[in-house]
Amino acid sequence: MSFGDPNNPYGAPQGQQPGYGHPQQPQQPGYGYPAAPQGQPGYGYPAAPPLGQPGYGVPMEMPGLMKTARVLLFILAGFQILFGLIAGVAIGAAQDVSNGVGSGDETDGLAGLGFLLAGLLLALGALSIFLGVKFKNGGSGIRVTTIVYAALMILGGISNIVTGEGGSATFGGLISLAMAGIILASMVTGSASAWFNRPRY
Repeated sequence: MSFGDPNNPYGAPQGQQPGYGHPQQPQQPGYGYPAAPQGQPGYGYPAAPPLGQPGYGVPMEMPGLMKTARVLLFILAGFQILFGLIAGVAIGAAQDVSNGVGSGDETDGLAGLGFLLAGLLLALGALSIFLGVKFKNGGSGIRVTTIVYAALMILGGISNIVTGEGGSATFGGLISLAMAGIILASMVTGSASAWFNRPRY
């Protein structure tokens, strides 16, 4: 559609629609209401924080102390399971020898106690793995359980040191005491409280 000669001084300017003799007005918001300012939150609701903040699209990162405690739990679990299996096999072999020489009835009580201790080590190893796995998504219950567990491990380590008489039990007690002490210390910090009580979306 043509609007006449582009060189006509009385015609519409190039690129504009004819306005019946009036210059075209810039577009205004409709019906006399001013446009709402851009970027302002509406109707009293606060603006959401940027997506880069924890809890809004980006998960909170586990603190370094929690990572250390988690690794120590897995290491402790490995030792407990290994020693539990070794103790169980050794006690079973000793009981077989006792049965072979005819003194098996006399050692049944000791073998039963040994198997009980080996089973306890295996159970503690499984608990250590469970707690370490739950560090990622667990709540305050996991933290409390870890505190109680570490405290019991400290008591067990002290008991091994006292009764070990410088042998392998003393060395094992020192290792478990050091690991459990670090785990317990990391669980009572403010970062541990913030991690296990963090909001989950």
